[in-house]
Amino acid sequence: MRAKKSGAVINISSIAALRTAPGSGYYAASKCALEGMTEGLYLETAPLGIKVMIVEPGAFRTDFAGRSLTQSKTAIGDYGETAGTRRIENDKTHGTQPGDPDKGAGLIIEAIEAEDTPLRLLLGRDAVKVAGAVLDNRKNEYDKWREFSSRSDF
Repeated sequence: MRAKKSGAVINISSIAALRTAPGSGYYAASKCALEGMTEGLYLETAPLGIKVMIVEPGAFRTDFAGRSLTQSKTAIGDYGETAGTRRIENDKTHGTQPGDPDKGAGLIIEAIEAEDTPLRLLLGRDAVKVAGAVLDNRKNEYDKWREFSSRSDF
């Protein structure tokens, strides 16, 4: 019998891993990759007693949409109504995000220390709302195409 280790891994993802906004595909792709890797790590380390958790926050009042947001000086007109909405001059969210970073940090600690730590932890009402809508939409689409999708088997 192998001795159990203890420890925890917390990876900060984003609700963007579930729903990608125009102009943020590169960011969402990195979060999707992080979640895939973390899910594998969870399955590999659970027997060792190592807790693994993915945090999927919504919008938090950090500097994410402030001075840390960089962009090209060149705006491409064709993208004005899609990716262009994420340009700094069009983003009015900075300083108005609903999430409190201090409360969020406390909840992350509380969840990782819990007896039944979740693999995925949504943070913020906006994240809960988005995740629910995404899952409902995916289930509806999967159900609609279930028979069609099943036709690929031998």
